[in-house]
Amino acid sequence: MNAPVITVTDVVTRFGRNLIHDRISLTVGQAEIYGLLGGSGSGKSTLMKEMVMLLFPQEGEITVLGHQLSTISRTEAALLRRQWGVLFQAGALYSSLTVAENIAVTLKEYTDLPHDLIQDIVRMKINMVGLPAHAADLYPAELSGGMVKRASLARALAMDPQLLFLDEPTSGLDPVGAEAFDQLILKLRDLLGLTVIMVTHDLDSIWTVVDRFAVLGDKKVIAEGTLTEVRANPHPIVRDFFGGERGRIRSQNGKQS
Repeated sequence: MNAPVITVTDVVTRFGRNLIHDRISLTVGQAEIYGLLGGSGSGKSTLMKEMVMLLFPQEGEITVLGHQLSTISRTEAALLRRQWGVLFQAGALYSSLTVAENIAVTLKEYTDLPHDLIQDIVRMKINMVGLPAHAADLYPAELSGGMVKRASLARALAMDPQLLFLDEPTSGLDPVGAEAFDQLILKLRDLLGLTVIMVTHDLDSIWTVVDRFAVLGDKKVIAEGTLTEVRANPHPIVRDFFGGERGRIRSQNGKQS
């Protein structure tokens, strides 16, 4: 593993009396694609929201790019947020804005760049994620599911972040579209040196693009490591994920054993 850029240490998360995380710990290395895998309700998306300061745990510590989130000042937090981009599961594009206007929002909010330069950056980001040039003038309702994902990714990349957070990025895509999106993430990681944190339950993504991942279950991290390392873990939840029919088929097709 490369030098850590995110560490989660003994995090406890509760919603009322409902315990979500019971002292979970994990580490994300620089320039790796790190997956958060687990069943529905295991706290994957909640943990990602804590990493980007949309939620805060009751106990424990999360450190991102050297900043302890429990003690960070407002000024430091504002600067840190510029270091990451987030792609939410449904895309979260503004429906009343075109693709180009959606991408330009953060550039207008956080920079003093002239209008023409912002437009150049927007066009570059649209091209970077594989959208056709004419998509710039389309509204979210006019996009396919795959185009929404790519437009949302372009917006997440607008500020040239160090970290990229993806919440179920292939959810709702057909197998061809999901594979194409996975390959795009790989390409961008290699091109830009991004560290990517991907919340997913898609086994294809785990096999195809993820370097290391954590499996969340029973309110804990029950396994963490490479695919080979995690598959060797005897925990029943791990066996259920990778020993079921889909897991066996994927293993037999074997992009990675």
